[in-house]
Amino acid sequence: MKKLLVVLLSILLVACSSSSNQSTTSTQDNEDKFVVGMECDYAPFNWTQVESSDTAVQISDVDYCDGYDVVIAKRIADELGKELEIKKIVWDNLVVAINQGDIDAIIAGMTDTPDRREQVDFTNPYYESQMVVVVRSDSELTNINDIQELSGYRVMGQLATLYDDVIDQIEGVQHMTPQDSYPRMVLALNEGEVDAITAELPVAQGVVAANEGLTIVEFEQGHGFEADTSVSIALAKDSDLLDPINEILSGISQDERNQMMIDATNRQPAIEE
Repeated sequence: MKKLLVVLLSILLVACSSSSNQSTTSTQDNEDKFVVGMECDYAPFNWTQVESSDTAVQISDVDYCDGYDVVIAKRIADELGKELEIKKIVWDNLVVAINQGDIDAIIAGMTDTPDRREQVDFTNPYYESQMVVVVRSDSELTNINDIQELSGYRVMGQLATLYDDVIDQIEGVQHMTPQDSYPRMVLALNEGEVDAITAELPVAQGVVAANEGLTIVEFEQGHGFEADTSVSIALAKDSDLLDPINEILSGISQDERNQMMIDATNRQPAIEE
């Protein structure tokens, strides 16, 4: 009986030691990586493609993710001395993923808002844009100059984003049910289910470049949406990465950021369902 107990105890100790070693190895591997979450479905900030390229990062056996966010993530990973890993995560699960420790950062065209700050910390902005709407080229809305001229029309934004929230600034608007991805919004507009969709200017430019029947409406100063259209990197609360990433971002000039976005817009695939 004593021999059996000794044998069982030895097996238990070996198992615990093995488990501890595996845990240590896993932690070490993670320390060597900068793991970033994004939709890979929000061109030109991020998108999925099947071809390898100098700017894309592999996310599965057959898919790659590319875009402005990927280029920014690569720059940060390189300067941190880490290997970049990108996880494709649906928008609503990004904050959950970072709070569960599945990723180190969200680089996904996310705006710093008070509600989000209750759950995560944000870096300084890494891109600033303006808010516009996209309409069909044959629409009577192509020449409007004020968002209130959208009153009575069907306007759609992306689910759980600022671009859906601001629609209620339009008096009398038909606020359509938001979609969880931008390609679905574009499809709804092309098929006449809505009259306009909200967008950041770079996203709108990509949509229009890929869809001949669509056009961008920009608003005169003081007549557009009241919203912060800058985007920042989200980190876990009290993350040690906040100061290093802000320092890295401060070393990227505005001209360089603009060129990164122009390049991303030029190489993005067509936005379609």
